[in-house]
Amino acid sequence: QVQLVESGGGLVKPGGSLRLSCAASGSMLSIRAMGWYRQAPGKERDLVARLISGGSANYADSVKGRFTISRDNAKNTLYLQMDSLEPEDTAVYYCNAAVVTTFPVREIEVWGQGTLVTVSS
Repeated sequence: QVQLVESGGGLVKPGGSLRLSCAASGSMLSIRAMGWYRQAPGKERDLVARLISGGSANYADSVKGRFTISRDNAKNTLYLQMDSLEPEDTAVYYCNAAVVTTFPVREIEVWGQGTLVTVSS
């Protein structure tokens, strides 16, 4: 069974920074893609940033230039560096991964439990 565990959320003032982490564990052959999504109260879950095989990154327009996604393959850990945070960034942030499992060999989608980011003065 594959698990994703997020950490790093919290309360920060506008203009501040936070770094989220997502550690993957379990029986995996590989992780094809990993990304961050967020869901604000009363809204749908939306893509924030995503990394695919080869290192290409996609960002939501609202976070371009402020957020940076990165991955440590040796640690199976995904990061999201968030700078110049705004109140509109307040949401629960979820880690997502497309994982190829061992037995059976197949690709599955896995979600973390989420970590709350609150941007407020």
